[in-house]
Amino acid sequence: MTEARWGTEIETRTVNGRPYRMYRDRPRSLTSILELADRWGDRPHIVQGERVVTFAELSRAAHARARDLVVREVRPGDRVVLLGWNSPEWIINFWGVVLARGVAVLGNAWWSPVELAETLERTEPALVLAEGRLGDRVDAQWKRAPWSVDAEVADVDLPEGGDEDDDAAVIFTSGTSGRPKAALLSHRSLLSGLQMLLHITKRFPDQVTDDSGEAALHTGPMFHVGGVQTLLRAVCVGDTLVMPAGRFDAGEALRLIETWRIRRWSAVPTMLTRVLDHPDTKTRDLTSLRALTVGGAASHPEMLERMRTGLPGVEPRIATGFGLTENGGQGFAASGADTVARPGTTGRALPLVEARIAPSVGGADGELLVRSPTQMTRYLGESEDPITPDGWLHTGDLARIDEDGYLWITGRSKDMIIRGGENIAPAAVERALLQLDGVEDAVVFSVPDPDLGEDVAAVLVAPDNPDVDGLRAALRERLASFALPNHWVLRAEPFPLNHAGKVERSTVVAEARAQLASTATAV
Repeated sequence: MTEARWGTEIETRTVNGRPYRMYRDRPRSLTSILELADRWGDRPHIVQGERVVTFAELSRAAHARARDLVVREVRPGDRVVLLGWNSPEWIINFWGVVLARGVAVLGNAWWSPVELAETLERTEPALVLAEGRLGDRVDAQWKRAPWSVDAEVADVDLPEGGDEDDDAAVIFTSGTSGRPKAALLSHRSLLSGLQMLLHITKRFPDQVTDDSGEAALHTGPMFHVGGVQTLLRAVCVGDTLVMPAGRFDAGEALRLIETWRIRRWSAVPTMLTRVLDHPDTKTRDLTSLRALTVGGAASHPEMLERMRTGLPGVEPRIATGFGLTENGGQGFAASGADTVARPGTTGRALPLVEARIAPSVGGADGELLVRSPTQMTRYLGESEDPITPDGWLHTGDLARIDEDGYLWITGRSKDMIIRGGENIAPAAVERALLQLDGVEDAVVFSVPDPDLGEDVAAVLVAPDNPDVDGLRAALRERLASFALPNHWVLRAEPFPLNHAGKVERSTVVAEARAQLASTATAV
């Protein structure tokens, strides 16, 4: 294959009638990324428990998996489900599907049997690769193959060619408020996102030296869009990815940072909160940790300040951003300096991303629309299409963009509470609640009201059981009177999280509504 070219010159190209900003010189296939693994040879690439896989071992194993898929009659464009937990095998299988020019369907290992069955019907895979007992959940109508493959597989030719607009992966949305949607992403989508991040960090393959690369802690699921972008970047720059052996545990994360001299960590705010609350934070040597990227959920200014004081080694380098699966991942980025100068911003648009705010309704902020070559081709099995004919993706997020181009997310359009004709963004109320003493987390939602139509309710993680009247009084300094919650649920235990580390809002709200209904008492 011809070596991929990387550049920074941007031009406008039309894809299926939609104009996109694109790099003139760009890689056209994910296979060209795996070829870069040869540069790093015997350097450790994947670490989990006692197991260490080098870049050279990854390449050999991925090629063996790809040959196995060809022998099993997987053809270019066929969908192959990956159903497993984070592991070296997961990464090997992903690259094997890429090399076979299949389409990797990134299944969620936490799905119930019913959810899995529905997803398989929706995606119609040619083959399912399932880890261990997860395979028992797969109906007999679907063809299966072992999670691991023998390196001595038959020596067959792998398919060549392909186009950047060929399908590459099916990645599911986080589904915090409903059924996860299956976003179909092309090679162009994933590569455009990668190239933008390498561009702004000056880390193109010809810009990094042979001794570059660092140890990075990876605590998110590989089947999330952020996991895929992490894999692609790590091969380009020679990073060692260190993964916990199971579900996220703050104590284990601290041990891994100390043992492997972790330099960077991308995490969601909930994980960082649990690390900062852990007693080992004061005793472990965390001086190697120099860079944090916070994503997956909004980070309020107080949390960012707590990270700076609790993890002083990363003080100048706490970055954040904004993105969504439908847009192929990150679309906006804020540097550490940005988060200090503009607390609460999610940054400015990446080089290929166009953004605008739709006209507001009822005085609220308008919806954020983005257009970028990173966006999905379509949803599988859904009639909904959030992309306009001229390429603008409706994000569903309410936002504003300031005069310097910085994005501020202010809520979700579908979550808007309309109380007596006044529009209230739950996210704004949640931010105000998180500034109050004794409140560790908050979810704000609507409840029916016979007079006002809707009223504001809040469920708080507040272990010390603070006085509600005191909370309301403190909120009056931060919110308009019509936005104050009138219905409260206090709980001591943290909110449940989904596979992406985000709060399971639908579960939290359903439980809180049931509790409010049972008491039928408004505070």
